[in-house]
Amino acid sequence: MPELNRAVGLGLAARGSTTDVVEWAERARRAGLDSVWIHDSYFEREAVTYASAIASQVPDIRVAMGALNPFTRHPVLIAMTVSSIDEMAPGRVILGLGSALPLRLAQMGIPYEPKDAVARIGAAIDTIRALWSGERVPPGAEGVPPVEPMFPPVHHVPIYVAGYRTPMLVLAGRKGDGYLARPLESLPSFEKMVPKIRRASAEAGRPEDAVHIAGYLFSLVDDTRREALNRAKREPFVIYMMAIQTDVALRRAGLDLELRDRVFQLWRSEDYHAAAGLIPDDMLDAFILCGTRDDVAERVWQYREAGMQLPILQPVVQNEDQVDELLAVVAQYASGTSAERDLAPAAIDAANASGHSPPATHVGAAVDVQRLSAAGRIRRRLGAYYEIIRPFSFTASTVPVATAGALAAINNVFSWSLFVGALLGSVLLHIGTNVTNEIYDVRQGVDKITSPRASHALLKGRLTEREAFVLAFFAFLAATGIGAWLFVERGWPVIALGVTGLLAGWGYTAPPLQYKFRALGLPLVFALFGPLTVIGAYYVVAGTFAWAAFWVSIPVGLLVTAILHGNEWRDISEDARSGGVTFSIKVGRKIAHAGYLWLVVGAYIALGLSVLFKELPVQSLLALLSLPLLVRVIRDSELGAQGQQRAIAKIDIETAQLHAAFGFLLVLGLGIAATQ
Repeated sequence: MPELNRAVGLGLAARGSTTDVVEWAERARRAGLDSVWIHDSYFEREAVTYASAIASQVPDIRVAMGALNPFTRHPVLIAMTVSSIDEMAPGRVILGLGSALPLRLAQMGIPYEPKDAVARIGAAIDTIRALWSGERVPPGAEGVPPVEPMFPPVHHVPIYVAGYRTPMLVLAGRKGDGYLARPLESLPSFEKMVPKIRRASAEAGRPEDAVHIAGYLFSLVDDTRREALNRAKREPFVIYMMAIQTDVALRRAGLDLELRDRVFQLWRSEDYHAAAGLIPDDMLDAFILCGTRDDVAERVWQYREAGMQLPILQPVVQNEDQVDELLAVVAQYASGTSAERDLAPAAIDAANASGHSPPATHVGAAVDVQRLSAAGRIRRRLGAYYEIIRPFSFTASTVPVATAGALAAINNVFSWSLFVGALLGSVLLHIGTNVTNEIYDVRQGVDKITSPRASHALLKGRLTEREAFVLAFFAFLAATGIGAWLFVERGWPVIALGVTGLLAGWGYTAPPLQYKFRALGLPLVFALFGPLTVIGAYYVVAGTFAWAAFWVSIPVGLLVTAILHGNEWRDISEDARSGGVTFSIKVGRKIAHAGYLWLVVGAYIALGLSVLFKELPVQSLLALLSLPLLVRVIRDSELGAQGQQRAIAKIDIETAQLHAAFGFLLVLGLGIAATQ
């Protein structure tokens, strides 16, 4: 295990899989971190269970509950709880005590008065320490015996006082073993807090440095500072935290109170898109460490210089990638390496040579934005376009046209030029639909940075919304141009097909139709990518209609619908939170799971019946070679139905792969039939 030159902690919310949190704590231990800090995530999960899991499974790292509070947990219960965890991790437990967010206490109907909080926390500290020492404490009511601890005295458990108001700082200086700065504490505010704590310690007759000072530093790491800022602005949690910043915190950071109020109103109305647009970079910079690894390491150093002895880095987005990024930041900070700090002397020298003083902010700001090379920028931009058009889903638009072309070949009415035109038109309509869907999912807060399989092109700011609209416009425009040529070749039915495709593509998530959120997505997608596309493409290629096109469109349409339904089933929580009404939301997870199974299995049944009744040639059964992929999606869906959300994180991609294998094997079978 490496030895770090400076102590650092990892902060985690009581959120998500406990298995993941234990694994991240183990990684922190292997990286040489001092401690892992867990705090309550109100209305999600509570901290003690997570801390217990870490204490019992991860050795040689300190485990901190920071912070609990005496409003939701009685001090006697806290003392009992810590005694249990101390047995799992003797000498490695830390307790943080604070008052919790007044908003959350009010939501739970728990009375709270700021002026009483200090006295209540101070009394809780006294009670807890007395019980840990084996002492009796007075009863809470007359006529009953005192409270006598029946657990053995614990090892030394330091108590950190959490709070930002001056009376809490004074309490920390007088009674605390440590002080815990809250998340999103600005540097100017923190710089004013440390002297107050030191002064209170001296006034209480303690050594001036008696209190160990720690603090949460919410952080978000990305390839550039710009992308990190854009990504943070898209997070509803960040918007919420900006919306509830106190007047004191905003004034200390030199920020506008009225702006906070406007963000708060938009957050309350769940208009995250508009709220994100209001938040300026300097507001985020004041409270969150956003940027590259170097940027974040430099900001941690600034807090250290201001007196933070134990920075606790906590990911804004609590996932594996961001935890790994923060561990890399820790390595840079603890070793004292930072590109910005290395460049700082040069920035000072340049400023002195020009006769100007360096900026009032830390000299690291001289390298505010790390620039990518021209090739890197081009590669990143192309990657963003690739991500937002979601090519993995193109099987939905290519398989139906390819199937129609193979049927036309069987009937000796195939035209290569018209087939290619139909294929390009279908794919272009699909691109426009995907991009439009992404824009409005982000606008409505359906897609967040933590959403499974969400494209991050807009969320991270790699593309602007305007650029996405331009891309969708040109995709629809190009499809219209191809449609005009096909109209000349095949007549008015092409107009009906094209207009239907345009309206269906735009209206999937865009107003005023938004049929995805009216529980109409599944039947309309089945009709659009099943019968309409197959029959329409057959007409374009062959110049006529055929019943076989209808029969083959059924299994093709069912599997396309399964791609969408798997996506909606997996995203049921995000869609419901955004106010949408999908089929999965209306029927619930259990029926949604059954519906998914009927769609994927039904495709094979429909194919078999079509061959049995001689509507399709027997060579079509070549599609059965895709059965192993069917088994895979059924297995994963069963695990997902049992609550293992990870198993269906890629259910849309897996279903698209099934659709592609089934579809192109079907096309191959039809092609073989055409040669015989």
